[in-house]
Amino acid sequence: MELKGYTKKQIAEYYKTMTTIRRFDEEVFELYKQGLMPGLAHLYIGEEAVATGVCAALKGNDYIGSTHRGHGHLIARGADLNRMMAEILGKETGYSKGKGGSMHIMAMDKGILGANGIVGGGIPIATGAAYMAKYKKTDQVAVSFMGDSSTNEGTFHESINMAAAWDLPCIYVIENNLYGISVDIRDVTNTPDLSVRAKAYGIPGFSIDGNDVTAVYETAKKAVARARKGKGPTIIECKTYRWQGHHVGDPAVYRKRKSETEKEDWMKKDPIKALSTAMISKNMFSTKEINAIDAEVEKAVMASVKFAKESPYPDISEAYKDVFISDELI
Repeated sequence: MELKGYTKKQIAEYYKTMTTIRRFDEEVFELYKQGLMPGLAHLYIGEEAVATGVCAALKGNDYIGSTHRGHGHLIARGADLNRMMAEILGKETGYSKGKGGSMHIMAMDKGILGANGIVGGGIPIATGAAYMAKYKKTDQVAVSFMGDSSTNEGTFHESINMAAAWDLPCIYVIENNLYGISVDIRDVTNTPDLSVRAKAYGIPGFSIDGNDVTAVYETAKKAVARARKGKGPTIIECKTYRWQGHHVGDPAVYRKRKSETEKEDWMKKDPIKALSTAMISKNMFSTKEINAIDAEVEKAVMASVKFAKESPYPDISEAYKDVFISDELI
């Protein structure tokens, strides 16, 4: 991993963000196992470098469209950990007042247009935000995060076709973790690089190491600059891996169809470990300094757990507020 040209502050922020994502989702998993979380959660553990690198290339007023595996995206955009954890536990202090849960956290103050439980559902939303930015000439860009399976959805092709035709300032980030639930992307596409689909729309496409935060940042930075200049969208495929199953509780036994050691092999490419090793080997940080960041992250994450546990559930009177519902059902 190349750290030349980066300031110590930048690298510290990358490490802190990635570690926060990891520890946040580890605690989400614990809360699920304790029966404190309604519904399911789709953990981002192992993919931390993607959200961190991409979001580091954005301005504060830019937009992102997230996915069902969206905790990492929100944290990388600076969302409030307390409100996120409260939402996951269904508490009224959450971002969506406890009604959205893990898959439907929206933080408009951070340009987060919502996590989305529908595969490929966030792609048209981010594309629409990009259209708005171009129409109003705001100099904003939008990022659409998506899983590998989303690239086989109609929303992917229709949105990118429109963005390419109209030179919309949108960056399409494919988080290729190899699996859509239990479906191996290698079994349902005929190309090892999903980014080559960009050729069909006459736009740039890149396939990169999604576990290298600096590689992700450098690629995203160029795509964002291109978008701001009015030159249109870019597809970035980040090759990475989710350590856990599709959702909490999924044993992911299907992974052994390809290799008995696939998970272990990918865990050796831990993006956080790769960064911390480079930080020390290149004499940029001491072990003590890294431990201090870890302690800061631990304090913040555990504070969010405490806040969420102590927050009240919404009153029954809130059931029909902030939702669209037919009068016939009331």
